[in-house]
Amino acid sequence: MEFEPRNSTEEILHHYKAGIGLFTEKMPGLAEHFNSFSEECFKEGVLTKKDKQLIALGISLYSQDEYCIVYHIKGCLDQGCSEQEIYEAVGVTAAFGGGATMSQAVTLVQECVQELNQLKQ
Repeated sequence: MEFEPRNSTEEILHHYKAGIGLFTEKMPGLAEHFNSFSEECFKEGVLTKKDKQLIALGISLYSQDEYCIVYHIKGCLDQGCSEQEIYEAVGVTAAFGGGATMSQAVTLVQECVQELNQLKQ
């Protein structure tokens, strides 16, 4: 099944990166601290970077944050997650988030996985 995304994954990622760049210019101290904190949170530790991206994807889905959903799907794929691992994380999240999580799973998640996998080729 082919999906026609509303906005391409690349557009969403570019929009976020442009926004964070502009925000960093306006609030450099805050952005620097947030980025340092985030980098520390996602470092390899007892949990792998892959595990942490799957957790972040689940939280993003549960909170309905489309920018973070896209960002962490890319993070999951970059860390070597399979589609099945991503969809299992979606399933766990759906156990808590119900229909709202599933609505993102059957649209945005599948669209992003498809598009990002095509970009790799």
